[in-house]
Amino acid sequence: MIIRMKDAVKLLGVLIMCACAVMICTLFLNYNIDLERIGGQITDPQMKIFYDMMVSSGNMVCAVTGGALGLTTIIMLLFYVKHYIDVHKPELGILKALGYSNFEIARNFWVFGLSVLTGTAIGYGLAFVFMPMFYRQQKNSGLLPDVVIHFNPSLILFLVILPAILFSLMAMLYSYRKLRRPPLELIRGKSKIKIRKTKPTVQTKQNLPFLQELKRNILRSRFSLVFFIWFASFCYAATVIMSFSISEVGGNDMMAVMMAGIGVVLAITTLFLAVTTVIKGNAKTIAMLRVFGYSERECAGAILNGYRPVSYFGFALGTLYQHGLMKMMMAVFYSNSDLGLPEYNFNVRAFFIALVSFVVMYELFMFVYSKKIKQIPLKEVMMEE
Repeated sequence: MIIRMKDAVKLLGVLIMCACAVMICTLFLNYNIDLERIGGQITDPQMKIFYDMMVSSGNMVCAVTGGALGLTTIIMLLFYVKHYIDVHKPELGILKALGYSNFEIARNFWVFGLSVLTGTAIGYGLAFVFMPMFYRQQKNSGLLPDVVIHFNPSLILFLVILPAILFSLMAMLYSYRKLRRPPLELIRGKSKIKIRKTKPTVQTKQNLPFLQELKRNILRSRFSLVFFIWFASFCYAATVIMSFSISEVGGNDMMAVMMAGIGVVLAITTLFLAVTTVIKGNAKTIAMLRVFGYSERECAGAILNGYRPVSYFGFALGTLYQHGLMKMMMAVFYSNSDLGLPEYNFNVRAFFIALVSFVVMYELFMFVYSKKIKQIPLKEVMMEE
């Protein structure tokens, strides 16, 4: 199995996700470990309360960011594996026809874990770049003694090496499951179609307008692209709104900027990969529409507009997800604290800031790519697959 450059580029989202998650977790975990070194020096009750608050807030930030980004990384990686198998079904089917077992093919998918290893290593390195500034900000009002930066090698094992091994094994097991098909089915690139009997409705009896029917067919044809566009809006809402929430419960401006930056980068990267795939995958359809006299706006509406409800639905789910996650993590890490549970309510201002900025970003993104539609050469119509 050969991973080409264009396949590796699609793993950029996984790399960025891992780098962001490990960078944040390394900053807080390394600080908490170094903070414990001076725990015995703290005897004043007021300083002890502040010390407990710093440890609890650091653990909560790690759990929230690591949990949120870790879960989304798992989903993204599995979809990349699925997408690779769907695109390379004929080659994989030929390998099976030549006598290679499912396990022999699946074990080569360990290379997908290299994106995780690269991302975690970059995130770990970036954490030490920002660490001096981070330690200065965590010192806050000076109630605690100075915390000296130490190198803690255990974090390399738990944040860099083990995640790469885990994700490699996950990619291998998932690919093994997806490869359990007859070789001929893979070579033909077709799957079994399940036919569901449904009662005719008013909508099915009536003929839909051509462009509306085309929009629905494009949306249904590639579920992975629907997922990635949904995922981009989900990540944007979850991380940007969460950045304001973390700042309110003991974080700092640096962390708020980092979390918001993560959301923007992930959303743009994922949207770029998904939308470019949509445009390229429907190049012949776009060229044919232009031949029959459809305008640029009508072509863009049929190809891209079907994803708009998906993106806004993802934004809504991301908003609910981050709110539920924050409530749960605060209950877990502050349940046994003498400080009590910090006051946390849904941040309406952060929601509207994130919503307006997302709408502007998404609509601008789609506008730019709708203009690229007119660059599709008409000779695409004459090209055979």
